[in-house]
Amino acid sequence: MVDVDLLLAWGGTYKKLDQDEIIFKEGASCQFYMQLVSGSVKWFNIDEEGKEYIQTIIEPGECFGEIPLFDGGPYAATAIAEEPTMIIRLSKTSFLQLIRDNPDIHFSFTKLLAKRVRFKFLLLKSLALQAPEARISTLLNYLKKENKNFCPECNQLNLTRQQIADMTGLRVETVIRTIRNMHEKGVLTIDKGKVYC
Repeated sequence: MVDVDLLLAWGGTYKKLDQDEIIFKEGASCQFYMQLVSGSVKWFNIDEEGKEYIQTIIEPGECFGEIPLFDGGPYAATAIAEEPTMIIRLSKTSFLQLIRDNPDIHFSFTKLLAKRVRFKFLLLKSLALQAPEARISTLLNYLKKENKNFCPECNQLNLTRQQIADMTGLRVETVIRTIRNMHEKGVLTIDKGKVYC
């Protein structure tokens, strides 16, 4: 999102995280702009019954947890490292000054926030439809269009069935059955357990 050298020049620091290390919790106050350098970060909520809902899986180069930087509220979700991970952090005050001094970066954030809001509208619409295939198709089409969670060379989906279930509000068994049906219809391909779109 933001050039790493620029973040370092403004006082950014690297932080190494272990697998399953919590980066921030839902409801906590925001002190930093964060950008993933390597590894993977899951951004999620947990409901009263303990069911996890994945908001998104962050890939290297993407920022996360940025909403409180702009609205001053707490984090809307929890972020956790899914594997050994490296992030770069910049203090909130330095980040806000950085975007004031760099309107092109500020505009990039406006576009990013608009894309993320559009993604949520698409997911909410598909959730309202209640059809598992519609939910999964909406998610996969969006991710493919954004070149996110797909191998660019071979179109292999880089999400587990459980992650798809957690992102669509479906049970993993429903996701497995629906993906198999989509394969039989020719909508996607399953080869040795891997999904290709």
